[in-house]
Amino acid sequence: MIRERENPALPGLPVLIAGIGLIVASIYEVIAGAREPSAVMIIGWSLALIGSVLLLTGLFVVNPNEGKVLQFFGSYAGTVKRPGLRWANPLYTKKRISQRIRNFESSHLKVNDNEGNPIEIASVVVWRVVDTAEAVFEVDDYNNYVKVQTEAALRNLATSYTYDSHDDAQISLRGHTMAVAEHLKKEIQERLARAGVEVMEARISHLAYAPEIAHAMLQRQQAGAIIAARQRIVEGAVGMVEMALDMLSRRDIVALDNERKAAMVSNLLVVLCGDKSTQPIVNTGTIYQ
Repeated sequence: MIRERENPALPGLPVLIAGIGLIVASIYEVIAGAREPSAVMIIGWSLALIGSVLLLTGLFVVNPNEGKVLQFFGSYAGTVKRPGLRWANPLYTKKRISQRIRNFESSHLKVNDNEGNPIEIASVVVWRVVDTAEAVFEVDDYNNYVKVQTEAALRNLATSYTYDSHDDAQISLRGHTMAVAEHLKKEIQERLARAGVEVMEARISHLAYAPEIAHAMLQRQQAGAIIAARQRIVEGAVGMVEMALDMLSRRDIVALDNERKAAMVSNLLVVLCGDKSTQPIVNTGTIYQ
């Protein structure tokens, strides 16, 4: 595996000044030599002119958050990251690699969740190149590599969880966004580590049932939500009835036999668990009449 190493490229401004000065001097001397013919002088200054032009071809600009990968006849010669005008061997080939933060939004993928339900899912990934050598030499096209591996990780994530769950202990795609996002980020980072890419953030940007089952799954989701809500209502109502009976008994407000306790429990459960508000009936007699 090729690791990034920094190339100590020379400052380009002194080379630029020296090259321009040498070009001007060479042109002047060639013209002067033409007036007073001297083959040695003309050839010498002509070579100096060619050399100064070649010297200037080694100049290149490095922008902030950018790296220039240098190669010498196919061999990796290092990466220049210091911004500004720099100079390196004119025979080096220079490839620009941006290290700025980028966003990538995947297409809407149609996959099956953990229960086999077809869903549509998409994600947004925030990433940047941290190792220019790995990005250039370890993969063929790191931009396409990020795209393909992100979608592969997203497909794998979708099959690992259910779309929705009413059990808080079970992680679902819709109900536990932070946990799912952390899992997605970790899986994408593992896949992109060889490409010299750092994943800064990964989140689901689109999540829905597939159109062919969306209506049926919505009804199922609503039914499940009603059942879960009813279960909580009943649990709360039973607790309130138990508390009421216990307080009546402790404070010795009224003594109830088992039959009256059962009637009271029935009435309280109807009031607490009913969909509609109940009409109160005032008992003007005793609790037994």
